Amino acid sequence: MLLSGKRALIFGVANERSIATGVARLFRDQGARLGFSYARDAIAKRIHPIADELGGEFVIQCDLTRQDHLDAAVQAVDKAWGGVDVLVHSVAFADRDDLMGRYVDTSFDGFMLAMNVSVYTLVAACRAFEPLFGPGSSIMTMSYHASRQVIPHYNVMGVAKAALEASVRYLANDLGPQGIRVNALSPGPVKTLAASGIRGFKDILRPVADRAPLKRNPTPEDVGGAAVFLASDLAAGVTGEVMYVDCGFNVVGLTDFKKEKES
Repeated sequence: MLLSGKRALIFGVANERSIATGVARLFRDQGARLGFSYARDAIAKRIHPIADELGGEFVIQCDLTRQDHLDAAVQAVDKAWGGVDVLVHSVAFADRDDLMGRYVDTSFDGFMLAMNVSVYTLVAACRAFEPLFGPGSSIMTMSYHASRQVIPHYNVMGVAKAALEASVRYLANDLGPQGIRVNALSPGPVKTLAASGIRGFKDILRPVADRAPLKRNPTPEDVGGAAVFLASDLAAGVTGEVMYVDCGFNVVGLTDFKKEKES
């Protein structure tokens, strides 16, 4: 198995349909040892059954925007495992009001909130857990195509994803000398709790599937398969990259609009 014995810490599971859950499930199937976290008490009751199902060895509370939570999480993981081989950062948030209307009307507070939760938490997690990573460790986060092109109603989150991808490159450069790899996965639209907060999300699914070369939208398990590769020794020479898992949508420029209209 590709991840046999690797210790994987997962941030961002919200429910059964979360991308992070799909990643954790594929990790489990490939022999990884799993640890889970949750940010708020309200989510804890959803996390524990998932952790139990997937054989998670522990569940800890860790709001990545709080240094005291990070410090406690590092201590807990160090006590349980003595180190971490894989860290999955599947964390993002923006105020719903800032995903409506025009990007130019984004509030200062809303901009800073999106950047803090969606971008800086990756930096904070890398710094906090750096002492627990060894050579060959793999860190990965979740981006989206809106980092490169305008997607309706993604607004400040698209800007945050662009900053997240830049952070991946700088973190890869900083941590590379220690043999630690940092990459991003960029899934296409997946039906998740987080996606439901984007106005008109359902209207995105069909056009993306119609134009993607594989003629469908990705699943959490598709993302999990790519994550297994990045976490495994097969990707030992891959760092600072953004890997698309969108059924090829990102490579398409113009499509055959006549066929689209006929369909």
